[in-house]
Amino acid sequence: MQFELMIDNGKDILVPLVADGTTWTTDRKGAPGKLTFTVLKDSILDFHEGNNVALTVDGQPIFYGFVFTKKRDKRHHIAVTAYDQLRYLTNKDTMMYKNLTASGVIRVIAEDYRLSLGTIEETEFRIADRVEDNSSLFDIIYNALDLELTNKGKMYVLYDDFGKLTLKSLDSMKVNLLLDDETGENFDYSSSIDSDTYNRIKLSYDNKDTGKRDIYVAQDGSRINDWGVLQLYETLQEGENGAAKADALLDLYNVKTRKLKVIKAFGDVRIRAGCMVIVKLGVGDMNVQNYMLIEKCVHTFNAGEHWMDLTLRGGEYIG
Repeated sequence: MQFELMIDNGKDILVPLVADGTTWTTDRKGAPGKLTFTVLKDSILDFHEGNNVALTVDGQPIFYGFVFTKKRDKRHHIAVTAYDQLRYLTNKDTMMYKNLTASGVIRVIAEDYRLSLGTIEETEFRIADRVEDNSSLFDIIYNALDLELTNKGKMYVLYDDFGKLTLKSLDSMKVNLLLDDETGENFDYSSSIDSDTYNRIKLSYDNKDTGKRDIYVAQDGSRINDWGVLQLYETLQEGENGAAKADALLDLYNVKTRKLKVIKAFGDVRIRAGCMVIVKLGVGDMNVQNYMLIEKCVHTFNAGEHWMDLTLRGGEYIG
């Protein structure tokens, strides 16, 4: 494995001596990609917060970001935390927009905050009118993506692809990788109806034309008999189709949630949070054999070895 980390201090490209234990962490939603590493200080090494950091493994570009934190010790070691450009989506702002898709919202924010764009797949649902007040840019984007999910039934993943803000659908995030009994050192598995599971959807809309409140309900009687009533209640925005949204939400959430953590799997640089991989495991109450979505991925590079810890989830609607 050829591991190379470079720092651009604005004058020189530095290739520092890196101690073992470098980690690259990605989350599917709401957090930037993070690279943590330790370099050994010498007479040449000179870099500062805000400098660019690039990581390649076996010639493949993995991480591009910026130094945010440096921590020193008396052995002249410098522990560094760098984030990709999604870190700037933690900024808060107020945004008002009309007739935009989630893709359009991302483009507006990218232009305002000077973020570099890569592949932005087009979402379909047009948001008639929305005000986001004192919200993080992450929240503004994910609120728009949630409206795409609940109205069109399509989930998208926002991530940084080596310095390019990227949006792709789940279908585009499938990776031909099999996780089975031989893949990792250990695993933890759970199934639940305690969160993100609903068998009745109730939506309301205050109809200004009629002066009445319109109610839309979709439910699964057999699942209610099995689990009791698990209800999701939401209010509709102008322009949303209540009946279609209720049906779409029921399709999404009328399932058990399954969570799986695979510990010390063999490292594969294609894998990041938001990817979907094939899981084939006997986990006790059932045999899992389908695609699962990676919620969190931690790659560790240590002493010439590369492994990854994966937190996955799945349901009947994923895959």
